[in-house]
Amino acid sequence: MTGAHAVRYSRYGGPEVLSLDDVPLPSPGPGQVRAAVRAAGVNPYDWKSRRGLFADDTAGAPVRPVRVGLEFAGTVDDVGPDVTGWSAGDAVFGMAAGSAATHVVAAASGLVAKPDWLTFPQAAALPIACETAYRAIRLLDVHAGQTVLVHAAAGAVGTVAAQLAVARGALVVGTASAANHEHLRALGVEPVLYGDGLAERVLAVSPDGGVDAVLDASGRGVLPVSIELAGGPERVVTIADGTADQYGVRATWSADLPLPEVFDVLLPLVERGAVRMPIAAAFPLERAGDAQRLSEDGHLRGKIVLEVTD
Repeated sequence: MTGAHAVRYSRYGGPEVLSLDDVPLPSPGPGQVRAAVRAAGVNPYDWKSRRGLFADDTAGAPVRPVRVGLEFAGTVDDVGPDVTGWSAGDAVFGMAAGSAATHVVAAASGLVAKPDWLTFPQAAALPIACETAYRAIRLLDVHAGQTVLVHAAAGAVGTVAAQLAVARGALVVGTASAANHEHLRALGVEPVLYGDGLAERVLAVSPDGGVDAVLDASGRGVLPVSIELAGGPERVVTIADGTADQYGVRATWSADLPLPEVFDVLLPLVERGAVRMPIAAAFPLERAGDAQRLSEDGHLRGKIVLEVTD
């Protein structure tokens, strides 16, 4: 692949509205670097935005083509004014809007050096899930001796959050489909099937009856049962349910922690295997539509990534 390309959409709709377009090679501004992308993560936000779920007029179209993607791993190939600490050829990963592309511009201060023991797809799968999980677990103040319930524990954020809670010494109960139960057990998580009868199944594996904290990473109407199990809304955090205010539950939506700070804590855990992020599927950049279709179907184990080939 030669030149600069980016996955974009010019109208709202299904995966078929995505196209891989020629775009100008971006130039880094002050405090920024340009990276040649080797892999990009796929997140639910990508397909929700593409469908117009965040738009005021879903029957219309974006004012200009919208690039997709939020996170990437690659190599620095240009640095902007006043940037220190990075130079061409450095392997990095981080967050950047429009990262489903061959090149992306990112804030230099938010990048993390990619260690040799991580592949580019593995590194690209980490930023969003790790920052979100770390932020949520910190909000819940999870600590040793607690019982924590994680909804959608086999998904990207749920996988990291469950492992972080285990690493802090908590007993973690995770909801998932039956096909993912052995996977969760391998991570040190007690799996339970979601759906009707969830409260009874959670209570059956909770040593003290009920749970101390709940993370809702599913957004599938689980806040009432979560409040019941936790004994109140103050011990529940959601990253996925827009009805949180109705229940008095805390919601945390946007990344607000510096990635270098997050990965000062998480990279050692990843290196020693205490936090693992499975790659559910990998697609070439030109098949971004297929990747988003799979993301939209849900029930994944880990993360979907896009790979940029020469």
